[in-house]
Amino acid sequence: MAGGFVGRRDELARLAEWWAEPAPRPALIWGRRRVGKTALLQHFAEGRRFVFHTGANRPGDGELAEFSRQVAMAVPEARRDLATRSYHSWDEAFDSLSRQAGEEPLLLVIDEFPEVAAAVPDIAGVLRAFLDRAHGRTGLRILLCGSAVRTMQAIQEYRSPLYGRFDLTMQLHPFRPHEASEMLQDLVPADRAVVYGVVGGMPLYLSWWRQDASIRDNLLRLACTPDGRMLTEGDLVLATEAGQGEHMAAVLRAIAEGRTRHNEIADEIRIDPSRALRDLAALRLIERLQPVTDTGRTRRRIYRITDNFLAFFLGVLSPFRAEIERGLGLTVINAVASQINDHMGPAWEEAFRDHLRLRAVTGRLRRDDVVAIGPWWRDGGSEIDAVGLAGRGRTPYLVGEAKWSAHVNAARIKASLTVKAAGLTADPASLTYVVCGRELVERADQDTLVITASDIFSE
Repeated sequence: MAGGFVGRRDELARLAEWWAEPAPRPALIWGRRRVGKTALLQHFAEGRRFVFHTGANRPGDGELAEFSRQVAMAVPEARRDLATRSYHSWDEAFDSLSRQAGEEPLLLVIDEFPEVAAAVPDIAGVLRAFLDRAHGRTGLRILLCGSAVRTMQAIQEYRSPLYGRFDLTMQLHPFRPHEASEMLQDLVPADRAVVYGVVGGMPLYLSWWRQDASIRDNLLRLACTPDGRMLTEGDLVLATEAGQGEHMAAVLRAIAEGRTRHNEIADEIRIDPSRALRDLAALRLIERLQPVTDTGRTRRRIYRITDNFLAFFLGVLSPFRAEIERGLGLTVINAVASQINDHMGPAWEEAFRDHLRLRAVTGRLRRDDVVAIGPWWRDGGSEIDAVGLAGRGRTPYLVGEAKWSAHVNAARIKASLTVKAAGLTADPASLTYVVCGRELVERADQDTLVITASDIFSE
């Protein structure tokens, strides 16, 4: 991978628009750990005057002292040596920075704001009072950032002191397939797909992959040694992201083991999983799928783990964890590698659907009124990987199938899709057909849209 910052063009554009406002109220950025929030904000801050403070679970006085030191390094104040004489209060700190921004805009980033708020319980109220008295009279632009997703969402709720005082709120998500490709430039598209299917879209996880080594060697190093990064990180995710609520880790394990319906999960963990499922969905660790044509309440719902890394950790690595710890990694790797193709199926199908959505919003899907793209199935019957709906009537207009095979016969798949599509519309011949294969799609007629890893995982 080439060095330096990659991706996040849309997010940077939104931040630039916020910065360009004459007197913007604060921005709020949040997202899971490892998703690249700090890297994004540091990149955005380049070329601007800025103060960057990161909360670190210090005592209240310690947070203020460290904040003072950061200000001293970034925008020295001639009247006071902040490195030795810290601010007396957060009120004083905000007022001081407001003066520093009198002639030229100044960016204040408070990263891991929930940790600062835990040490300084009244900081949200102090900040609100400052915003009310200084709005429109300073070039200070305040950006709050954090990884505690629930806390960052609660800051925006009605009872929060800062409710209604943000001009920009943005949740940062893992990279999509085409974004992850920017970090995997030395790999062929099919191998980029494997890496994305195994480690997902977290920039940090993608950076672990050595592009000059084989898939097997990377898995041996990252996953099949007792201190492998994927093993320790999987434990950390379960303890932090999925450890915030009761039964969340147990629900994730149940889904990874194939219990994808509500009643199956309840039977497995022996308790109502509804709250845990809601919390996991809010964290975007799982999603609830239903046939794309169903609206409102339906019994045809299943759950899937959306994070490819977590799905691989729980579904493929965890059964071998004890033997890896006992030193059998060199032989366990054979069993792990043999499961990659099975693991890649769902990840490949979702990457395919994501690519279709990307084509839709960039005007490359033959319609300009696409309203939904998702899977479709009938209980005990047909399944279609991707169905596109268009117009106010949510009319099916596209059907697609994705196969994790190097070579795919488009004519055979289209014939099968035509039969399945009879359950969608009385006129299957009117639909657009899409066939997706890993490397090569053969025997496609001129009306069939062909997609490969080279399309999905292009930079």
